Amino acid sequence: MATMTQKDTIKTLTTHYIDGGFVESHGQEVMDIIKPTNGQVIGRVTLGDEEDTQRAIAAAKRAFTTFGRTTKEERTHYLRQLYKAVSARADDLTAIMIEEYGGVAQFARLIVESGVNAFAAAEKALQELPLRESWGKTTVTMEPVGVAGLITAWNANALFICLKLASAISAGCTVVLKPSEMSALQTRVMVEALNCAGLPKGVFNVVTGLGTVVGAELVRNPDVAKLSFTGSVAVGESIMRDGAATMKRVTLELGGKSPTILLEDAALDKAIPAALILAFMNSGQACAAGTRLLVPKRRLEEVKRAIKGEMRNYTVGDPADPKVAIGPMVSQKQYERVESYIRKGIEEGAEVLVGGEGQPQGFEAGYYVKPTVFVNVKNDMTIAQEEIFGPVLSVIAYDSEEEAIRIANDSKYGLHAAVMGSDIERARRVASQLRAGRVVINNMTDDPQAPWGGFKYSGVGREYGKYGIEAFIESRAILET
Repeated sequence: MATMTQKDTIKTLTTHYIDGGFVESHGQEVMDIIKPTNGQVIGRVTLGDEEDTQRAIAAAKRAFTTFGRTTKEERTHYLRQLYKAVSARADDLTAIMIEEYGGVAQFARLIVESGVNAFAAAEKALQELPLRESWGKTTVTMEPVGVAGLITAWNANALFICLKLASAISAGCTVVLKPSEMSALQTRVMVEALNCAGLPKGVFNVVTGLGTVVGAELVRNPDVAKLSFTGSVAVGESIMRDGAATMKRVTLELGGKSPTILLEDAALDKAIPAALILAFMNSGQACAAGTRLLVPKRRLEEVKRAIKGEMRNYTVGDPADPKVAIGPMVSQKQYERVESYIRKGIEEGAEVLVGGEGQPQGFEAGYYVKPTVFVNVKNDMTIAQEEIFGPVLSVIAYDSEEEAIRIANDSKYGLHAAVMGSDIERARRVASQLRAGRVVINNMTDDPQAPWGGFKYSGVGREYGKYGIEAFIESRAILET
């Protein structure tokens, strides 16, 4: 990505990673990198422009002529090399995520490990994925779609980069990555690691810049065949619209407003801790966060008591402290966004059970908000319908199982959901009626071979496992007479 120098603790990044090496940026705009715990400048990054992006696309296009014809065994070798290279920098990646993004230590480590493991999971999926089928005089081969543009978000930088890159490499695609400019320091460490994996020149290229500049060039450039994007609905809509002009294939992961349903028989000593983990993971800055908690009306008072007791474990503070559960928001803009939603919730008549407006005492220097739980929330309230992307939970009461399912599905989003209950068969029955791409039962869990993606406005397509690889593949049939 860039050259890094040290002067008065300010890290300066001035280059991008193109055609197998670090090259000086043609773009000249410079952006400050702000540490979210104290609002201080810790780095500066020179942002790429259209010319930087075009150079990266051209490098990927040249590399595709040979990399697109690699065998499954060759791609497996590269995946193993990538796993080793990124694994060797896991501690550095965790540390820089904590510093630049403000991710709490316990979650930052999990994100980095998930990124590392994406290469191993892709290798397993690739081994089991048939790339050739034949019958009679017909042969069908699974072909890489071409040059892929990967556009990633700021809240889980290491995971997004590794996940998308692993799927693209498995398919035989070459890539141009546009990471979030707010993750420049993290991306630098990641690219240093990827550079040690020994991939051929031009197979992966990285240009850090604005979505309106670098991202826009990836969307409109006819030499980019595929776009894989993680981010906001508004940007996802523009990618679908503008990418249609050159018939871009797209995978879009656009966020959520995920419901957690507590069934009548849920054991609160287990269900409430699990529900709060879902709500406040990554300080609430998570697309899968379970920010709507649906509870039986007759159990509302005991749920409120259980939440107030469990919230004592959600300490706010220095994200480097392994005991801290809630770190700062990523930026002043994000802090103001979350605060505006807390005010909106109060204005619309929701009751603050825990938290509320303003910064926690003693943390006025950084972008900290109070982890907030609202009760007496109606599902048509703004805080129940819009993605806040911060530590704000809305508790919604329901009268029947049918009403709970209706409320859960009454959202434009459909990325993730959870069901909590003692009767597993009942929980499964409810889970099967939820319009979400992934549903967990009784706790947050993961399977790197299971598809990830959403219904409705949560996106288009799937990632992870064979589903993620297939998103970078086109089928070709050859028929003989």
